[in-house]
Amino acid sequence: MDTTSYSRRSLHPTGRILTAQVVRLMDGYPREIRVGQPVLVVVLAAAGVAGLLARLVRALLSAGSGTGRRSFKDLKKGPEYLVTPIRLRDANGRAYEVELHGHLPQSALHPADQVQLTLRDQGDSDLPPKIERIVNLTTGQLLRPRTATLWSHLGPPLLLQAVLGTLLLAALAACTALT
Repeated sequence: MDTTSYSRRSLHPTGRILTAQVVRLMDGYPREIRVGQPVLVVVLAAAGVAGLLARLVRALLSAGSGTGRRSFKDLKKGPEYLVTPIRLRDANGRAYEVELHGHLPQSALHPADQVQLTLRDQGDSDLPPKIERIVNLTTGQLLRPRTATLWSHLGPPLLLQAVLGTLLLAALAACTALT
């Protein structure tokens, strides 16, 4: 057996807190957030009510400018976020691998930095835990990676339109209940 090409396998930490030294930040890759179809249908239906009212007003005022609305398929696909695998080594020399989901400032982590990580299990035994919070003990920085969410993916205009549509439906239901 050739031991020169043998590399030790990194462990997945089992605890919630890990204090270790950053060995290597691997190349990142995109991963997609799944969007639940029932949530999307409810938001789009409510937004559609307000959209119909807006089209009616535009037609009456003959503004005629079209909007570039995203399709159901595009919205269902979900946003992507960056996943960066990080290799660490603890004080006992054990190698670990964790995943950083989202973005951090470029100068936030460097190899040889001593860090304390708060980790969360991803529910899949094949995937290493993901980082929730980083305390860079070398620089004294507290870091939280930020990822895209369902609400940032749908966007404020669509969500505002959905709220307006819900309010219109509620007002219409209240009016019909009074009569």
